[in-house]
Amino acid sequence: MEWTTLVDAPTLAAALQNPELRLVDARAALADPDAGRRAFAESHLPGAVHADLNRDLANLSRSGQGRHPLPDSDAFAAWLGHVGIAPQHQVVVYDAGDGSMAAARLWWMLRLLGHRPVAVLDGGLAAWRAAGLPETPLLAAAAPEPPYPAQFDQDAVVDVAEVLRRSTEATPGIFDARAAERFRGEVEPIDPVGGHVPGARNRPFALNLRDGQFKPADELRAELEALLQGLPARDAVLMCGSGVTACHLLLAFEHAGLHGARVYAGSWSGWISDPARPVERSAAS
Repeated sequence: MEWTTLVDAPTLAAALQNPELRLVDARAALADPDAGRRAFAESHLPGAVHADLNRDLANLSRSGQGRHPLPDSDAFAAWLGHVGIAPQHQVVVYDAGDGSMAAARLWWMLRLLGHRPVAVLDGGLAAWRAAGLPETPLLAAAAPEPPYPAQFDQDAVVDVAEVLRRSTEATPGIFDARAAERFRGEVEPIDPVGGHVPGARNRPFALNLRDGQFKPADELRAELEALLQGLPARDAVLMCGSGVTACHLLLAFEHAGLHGARVYAGSWSGWISDPARPVERSAAS
Protein backbone atom coordinates (compact mmCIF):
# COMPACT_ATOMS: atom_id res chain seq x y z
CA MET A 1 0.00 0.00 0.00
CA GLU A 2 1.51 3.29 -1.11
CA TRP A 3 -1.49 5.59 -1.40
CA THR A 4 -0.81 9.28 -0.92
CA THR A 5 -3.78 11.05 -2.52
CA LEU A 6 -6.73 8.87 -3.52
CA VAL A 7 -7.68 5.20 -3.41
CA ASP A 8 -10.76 3.65 -5.00
CA ALA A 9 -13.22 1.42 -3.16
CA PRO A 10 -12.32 -1.96 -4.76
CA THR A 11 -8.60 -1.40 -4.17
CA LEU A 12 -9.21 -0.50 -0.53
CA ALA A 13 -11.55 -3.47 -0.05
CA ALA A 14 -8.81 -5.83 -1.22
CA ALA A 15 -6.51 -4.49 1.53
CA LEU A 16 -8.90 -4.56 4.49
CA GLN A 17 -7.06 -7.40 6.21
CA ASN A 18 -3.65 -5.73 6.00
CA PRO A 19 -2.47 -5.13 9.58
CA GLU A 20 -0.75 -1.89 8.59
CA LEU A 21 -3.99 -0.31 7.33
CA ARG A 22 -5.81 2.26 9.44
CA LEU A 23 -9.26 3.54 8.43
CA VAL A 24 -10.76 6.79 9.69
CA ASP A 25 -14.37 7.88 9.23
CA ALA A 26 -14.45 11.68 9.07
CA ARG A 27 -18.11 12.24 8.20
CA ALA A 28 -19.31 15.68 9.27
CA ALA A 29 -22.16 18.10 8.68
CA LEU A 30 -21.78 21.79 9.51
CA ALA A 31 -25.47 22.16 10.32
CA ASP A 32 -25.47 19.24 12.77
CA PRO A 33 -22.15 18.75 14.61
CA ASP A 34 -23.16 15.33 15.97
CA ALA A 35 -24.41 13.91 12.68
CA GLY A 36 -21.09 12.28 11.78
CA ARG A 37 -20.75 10.56 15.12
CA ARG A 38 -24.32 9.24 14.94
CA ALA A 39 -23.82 7.96 11.41
CA PHE A 40 -20.58 6.25 12.42
CA ALA A 41 -22.34 4.50 15.31
CA GLU A 42 -24.97 3.15 12.93
CA SER A 43 -22.54 1.77 10.35
CA HIS A 44 -19.00 2.25 9.10
CA LEU A 45 -16.19 0.48 7.26
CA PRO A 46 -14.84 -2.53 9.16
CA GLY A 47 -12.06 -1.49 11.54
CA ALA A 48 -12.62 2.25 11.13
CA VAL A 49 -12.40 4.80 13.93
CA HIS A 50 -14.25 8.11 13.95
CA ALA A 51 -12.71 11.58 13.70
CA ASP A 52 -14.90 14.44 14.86
CA LEU A 53 -14.31 17.64 12.89
CA ASN A 54 -14.97 19.94 15.84
CA ARG A 55 -13.37 17.88 18.60
CA ASP A 56 -10.48 16.03 16.96
CA LEU A 57 -9.61 18.07 13.87
CA ALA A 58 -10.06 21.56 15.30
CA ASN A 59 -9.73 23.55 18.51
CA LEU A 60 -12.85 25.68 18.74
CA SER A 61 -11.53 27.55 21.81
CA ARG A 62 -9.10 29.54 19.66
CA SER A 63 -10.65 32.90 18.89
CA GLY A 64 -9.99 34.94 15.78
CA GLN A 65 -8.75 31.96 13.78
CA GLY A 66 -11.93 30.99 11.99
CA ARG A 67 -14.62 28.42 12.62
CA HIS A 68 -12.24 25.44 12.60
CA PRO A 69 -8.86 26.50 14.01
CA LEU A 70 -6.13 23.90 13.88
CA PRO A 71 -5.62 22.06 17.17
CA ASP A 72 -2.24 22.02 18.88
CA SER A 73 0.19 19.56 17.34
CA ASP A 74 0.55 17.74 20.64
CA ALA A 75 -3.20 17.30 21.03
CA PHE A 76 -3.56 15.95 17.51
CA ALA A 77 -0.54 13.67 17.98
CA ALA A 78 -2.07 12.29 21.18
CA TRP A 79 -5.37 11.64 19.41
CA LEU A 80 -3.61 9.78 16.60
CA GLY A 81 -1.87 7.56 19.12
CA HIS A 82 -5.11 6.95 20.95
CA VAL A 83 -6.77 5.63 17.79
CA GLY A 84 -3.75 3.50 16.87
CA ILE A 85 -2.10 5.52 14.12
CA ALA A 86 1.70 5.58 13.94
CA PRO A 87 4.21 6.62 11.24
CA GLN A 88 4.37 3.14 9.68
CA HIS A 89 0.64 2.89 9.01
CA GLN A 90 -1.17 3.43 5.74
CA VAL A 91 -4.11 5.66 6.62
CA VAL A 92 -7.24 5.94 4.51
CA VAL A 93 -9.80 8.60 5.39
CA TYR A 94 -13.36 8.73 4.12
CA ASP A 95 -16.53 10.71 4.60
CA ALA A 96 -20.06 10.38 3.26
CA GLY A 97 -19.10 11.15 -0.30
CA ASP A 98 -16.72 13.47 -2.11
CA GLY A 99 -14.09 13.96 0.61
CA SER A 100 -14.90 17.59 1.34
CA MET A 101 -16.50 17.04 4.76
CA ALA A 102 -14.11 16.26 6.25
CA ALA A 103 -11.83 13.52 4.89
CA ALA A 104 -9.53 15.90 3.03
CA ARG A 105 -9.07 17.94 6.22
CA LEU A 106 -7.64 14.97 8.11
CA TRP A 107 -5.54 14.02 5.07
CA TRP A 108 -4.02 17.51 5.15
CA MET A 109 -3.38 17.46 8.89
CA LEU A 110 -1.50 14.17 8.66
CA ARG A 111 0.58 15.61 5.84
CA LEU A 112 1.40 18.58 8.07
CA LEU A 113 3.01 16.06 10.42
CA GLY A 114 5.05 14.63 7.54
CA HIS A 115 2.91 11.50 7.24
CA ARG A 116 2.88 10.57 3.56
CA PRO A 117 1.02 7.21 3.44
CA VAL A 118 -2.43 8.79 3.79
CA ALA A 119 -5.15 8.85 1.15
CA VAL A 120 -8.82 9.73 0.80
CA LEU A 121 -11.31 7.11 -0.33
CA ASP A 122 -12.47 8.45 -3.68
CA GLY A 123 -16.24 8.81 -3.57
CA GLY A 124 -16.32 8.00 0.14
CA LEU A 125 -18.98 5.86 1.74
CA ALA A 126 -21.31 6.47 -1.20
CA ALA A 127 -18.85 4.76 -3.58
CA TRP A 128 -18.23 1.98 -1.06
CA ARG A 129 -21.96 1.28 -0.80
CA ALA A 130 -22.46 1.49 -4.55
CA ALA A 131 -19.88 -1.28 -4.89
CA GLY A 132 -21.78 -3.45 -2.37
CA LEU A 133 -18.84 -3.57 0.06
CA PRO A 134 -19.14 -4.48 3.76
CA GLU A 135 -20.07 -2.21 6.64
CA THR A 136 -20.51 -2.85 10.34
CA PRO A 137 -21.79 -1.13 13.50
CA LEU A 138 -19.15 -2.96 15.55
CA LEU A 139 -16.12 -1.23 16.99
CA ALA A 140 -12.82 -2.97 16.32
CA ALA A 141 -10.21 -0.25 16.66
CA ALA A 142 -6.48 -0.95 16.58
CA ALA A 143 -4.44 -1.04 19.77
CA PRO A 144 -3.33 2.40 20.97
CA GLU A 145 0.08 3.74 19.99
CA PRO A 146 2.29 6.39 21.61
CA PRO A 147 1.54 9.96 20.57
CA TYR A 148 2.54 10.53 16.96
CA PRO A 149 6.19 11.67 17.05
CA ALA A 150 5.95 14.87 15.00
CA GLN A 151 4.83 18.48 15.02
CA PHE A 152 2.89 20.41 12.41
CA ASP A 153 5.08 21.99 9.75
CA GLN A 154 4.08 25.59 10.36
CA ASP A 155 5.79 26.69 7.15
CA ALA A 156 3.13 24.70 5.27
CA VAL A 157 0.31 26.68 6.91
CA VAL A 158 -0.47 30.18 5.68
CA ASP A 159 -1.28 32.78 8.32
CA VAL A 160 -3.36 35.93 8.07
CA ALA A 161 -0.30 38.18 7.81
CA GLU A 162 0.76 36.49 4.59
CA VAL A 163 -2.76 36.69 3.14
CA LEU A 164 -2.95 40.38 4.05
CA ARG A 165 0.37 41.04 2.31
CA ARG A 166 -0.58 39.02 -0.76
CA SER A 167 -3.95 40.75 -1.05
CA THR A 168 -2.14 43.97 -1.95
CA GLU A 169 0.00 42.41 -4.67
CA ALA A 170 -0.71 42.45 -8.39
CA THR A 171 -0.89 38.63 -8.48
CA PRO A 172 -1.93 37.45 -5.01
CA GLY A 173 -2.12 33.75 -5.89
CA ILE A 174 -5.03 33.22 -3.49
CA PHE A 175 -7.67 30.68 -4.54
CA ASP A 176 -10.98 30.32 -2.71
CA ALA A 177 -12.80 26.96 -2.79
CA ARG A 178 -16.23 28.22 -1.73
CA ALA A 179 -19.25 28.21 -4.02
CA ALA A 180 -19.30 31.09 -6.49
CA GLU A 181 -22.28 32.89 -4.97
CA ARG A 182 -20.61 32.94 -1.55
CA PHE A 183 -17.33 34.10 -3.05
CA ARG A 184 -19.08 36.97 -4.82
CA GLY A 185 -20.91 37.94 -1.64
CA GLU A 186 -24.38 37.41 -3.08
CA VAL A 187 -25.35 35.02 -0.27
CA GLU A 188 -23.65 33.96 2.93
CA PRO A 189 -25.45 31.18 4.83
CA ILE A 190 -22.72 30.49 7.39
CA ASP A 191 -20.48 33.47 8.15
CA PRO A 192 -21.66 36.95 9.21
CA VAL A 193 -20.00 38.70 6.25
CA GLY A 194 -20.04 37.75 2.58
CA GLY A 195 -17.45 38.36 -0.10
CA HIS A 196 -13.80 37.46 -0.53
CA VAL A 197 -10.24 38.52 0.14
CA PRO A 198 -9.23 41.24 -2.32
CA GLY A 199 -7.47 39.78 -5.33
CA ALA A 200 -8.54 36.20 -4.62
CA ARG A 201 -9.82 34.01 -7.42
CA ASN A 202 -12.63 31.48 -7.14
CA ARG A 203 -12.26 27.72 -7.71
CA PRO A 204 -15.30 26.01 -6.14
CA PHE A 205 -14.18 22.63 -4.83
CA ALA A 206 -17.14 20.97 -6.60
CA LEU A 207 -15.33 21.60 -9.88
CA ASN A 208 -12.76 19.00 -8.81
CA LEU A 209 -15.43 16.32 -9.06
CA ARG A 210 -17.53 14.35 -11.48
CA ASP A 211 -20.33 12.13 -10.17
CA GLY A 212 -19.02 12.49 -6.63
CA GLN A 213 -15.46 11.41 -7.40
CA PHE A 214 -12.33 13.28 -8.40
CA LYS A 215 -11.78 13.94 -12.07
CA PRO A 216 -8.84 12.14 -13.69
CA ALA A 217 -5.46 13.59 -12.78
CA ASP A 218 -4.62 14.82 -16.27
CA GLU A 219 -7.97 16.61 -16.60
CA LEU A 220 -7.56 18.28 -13.23
CA ARG A 221 -4.01 19.28 -14.07
CA ALA A 222 -5.15 21.07 -17.22
CA GLU A 223 -7.89 22.92 -15.33
CA LEU A 224 -5.67 23.91 -12.41
CA GLU A 225 -2.78 25.01 -14.60
CA ALA A 226 -5.21 27.29 -16.42
CA LEU A 227 -6.32 28.64 -13.04
CA LEU A 228 -2.72 29.26 -11.96
CA GLN A 229 -1.93 31.22 -15.15
CA GLY A 230 1.77 30.43 -14.91
CA LEU A 231 2.05 30.74 -11.14
CA PRO A 232 3.97 27.80 -9.66
CA ALA A 233 1.72 25.57 -7.55
CA ARG A 234 4.06 26.05 -4.59
CA ASP A 235 3.13 29.75 -4.57
CA ALA A 236 -0.62 29.12 -4.41
CA VAL A 237 -2.56 29.86 -1.22
CA LEU A 238 -5.82 27.94 -0.85
CA MET A 239 -8.71 28.99 1.36
CA CYS A 240 -12.44 28.44 1.85
CA GLY A 241 -14.89 29.22 4.63
CA SER A 242 -13.05 27.68 7.57
CA GLY A 243 -10.08 25.68 6.28
CA VAL A 244 -11.97 22.47 5.48
CA THR A 245 -12.92 22.46 1.80
CA ALA A 246 -9.66 24.26 0.99
CA CYS A 247 -8.05 20.92 1.83
CA HIS A 248 -10.19 19.33 -0.88
CA LEU A 249 -8.71 21.79 -3.38
CA LEU A 250 -5.22 20.97 -2.08
CA LEU A 251 -5.95 17.28 -2.60
CA ALA A 252 -6.98 18.05 -6.18
CA PHE A 253 -3.69 19.88 -6.75
CA GLU A 254 -1.69 16.96 -5.37
CA HIS A 255 -3.71 14.37 -7.29
CA ALA A 256 -2.99 16.39 -10.44
CA GLY A 257 0.75 16.35 -9.75
CA LEU A 258 0.87 20.05 -8.88
CA HIS A 259 2.75 19.99 -5.61
CA GLY A 260 3.43 22.45 -2.84
CA ALA A 261 0.29 24.61 -2.57
CA ARG A 262 -0.53 25.69 0.99
CA VAL A 263 -3.72 26.25 2.97
CA TYR A 264 -4.73 29.42 4.82
CA ALA A 265 -6.05 27.69 7.92
CA GLY A 266 -8.26 30.53 9.19
CA SER A 267 -9.77 31.06 5.75
CA TRP A 268 -12.71 33.42 5.25
CA SER A 269 -14.16 33.06 8.76
CA GLY A 270 -10.74 33.92 10.21
CA TRP A 271 -10.23 36.81 7.80
CA ILE A 272 -13.48 38.53 8.75
CA SER A 273 -12.87 38.12 12.50
CA ASP A 274 -11.15 41.52 12.26
CA PRO A 275 -13.53 44.08 10.71
CA ALA A 276 -10.55 46.22 9.69
CA ARG A 277 -9.54 43.68 7.03
CA PRO A 278 -10.75 44.55 3.55
CA VAL A 279 -13.62 42.67 1.90
CA GLU A 280 -14.29 42.56 -1.82
CA ARG A 281 -17.65 41.79 -3.41
CA SER A 282 -17.96 41.49 -7.14
CA ALA A 283 -18.88 39.18 -9.98
CA ALA A 284 -15.18 38.69 -10.83
CA SER A 285 -13.71 35.25 -10.26
